[in-house]
Amino acid sequence: MYADYYGLQESPFSLTPDTSYLYMHNGQLEALNMLRVALHQGEGLLKVVGEVGTGKTLLCRKLLNSLGGDFYTAYLPNPALPPTVLRKALAKELEIDVSVVRDQHWLTQRINERLIELAGAGKRVVLLVDEAQAIPEESLEALRLLTNLETEKTKLLQIVLFGQPELDQKLDNASLRQVKQRIAFAYRLQPLASSEIEGYITHRLVVAGYQGQPLFIAPAIRAIYRASRGVPRLINIICNKALLLAYGKGDRVVRGRYVRAAVLDTEGAWPKRRSWLGWSIGLSAAVCSLAGLYLWGISP
Repeated sequence: MYADYYGLQESPFSLTPDTSYLYMHNGQLEALNMLRVALHQGEGLLKVVGEVGTGKTLLCRKLLNSLGGDFYTAYLPNPALPPTVLRKALAKELEIDVSVVRDQHWLTQRINERLIELAGAGKRVVLLVDEAQAIPEESLEALRLLTNLETEKTKLLQIVLFGQPELDQKLDNASLRQVKQRIAFAYRLQPLASSEIEGYITHRLVVAGYQGQPLFIAPAIRAIYRASRGVPRLINIICNKALLLAYGKGDRVVRGRYVRAAVLDTEGAWPKRRSWLGWSIGLSAAVCSLAGLYLWGISP
C-alpha cells in the first residue's frame, strides 16, 4: 500500500526468501565463503546452524544459485521424511525414474550409479537440506551412509545441512555420534550487530527501488535493533509495520514512535512497555483504515 508513496517498486521487507535482498553482512559472507571452499575441497558433510529468522533459508538459496556449472545441486526444503521416502526424494532430484522402485537396496544402487555417472561427467553433486532439525534420526543416519559413496579420490555426494539449534541437540545424541563425527565444517549464524542494522535496512530499500534520503531516522533504527535483537526476520516485520504507520500518518520518514507501535504489534519483539499501548491500538486502527482505502482505490 505504501510503495508508490515512498517511490518503491515493490515491498522491501517481504518475508519471501528472495536472494536479491540478501545482505552480505560479516556472518553471511563468512558462512558462504566457508561453504564454497569446503565444497570445492570435496568435504562430505557440512552444517550451518542459526536461530529462527537469522537467514538460513536465504543463505541456502544463495549458495544454490551461486555454485558453478561443475556442480550438480539437489535441494530438500522439507526433510521430515522417513529414510525410504528421503532416498526416493533424493533420487527424484537426481532425475532417476522412481515410478517403479523394487526395494531400498535397488534404489540405493540406482543412486550410486547416477552419482558415478555425474562424477564421470565432471560434476560434483551437492545435496542442500533446509530445516534439517526436522530430519528423523534414522534419516540422518541414512544421509550419513549416502556420504560413504565415493571413488578412490573423492566423495560422490556432499551434503549441507541448514538447521535451527535443535539440530545440534539432536546430533549430541549418542546414536548419532557417527553423523556428528562426519561433519567436516560447521558455522553458526549470528544475528546482525547494531552497527549493521542501518546498512541492512538501506540495502533492502535500495533493492526495492528507493532513491531518496534516509527513510528510517536514527532513533527508529536504534529502536529496531533493541526490539529485534538483530534477527533479520523480526527487522523485516517491524520495518514493514512502521512504514505502514508512517504512510498512514502522511509522514515521509519513519520515526521512533512508529517503530514502538510496530514492536507492540509483533510477536517475539522485545522489549514492550505499557506506555506504548496507545500506539499499538493506533497501529491496528491505521491498518484497518488503510486496508479499506486501498480496496477502494483511494490514497490517504
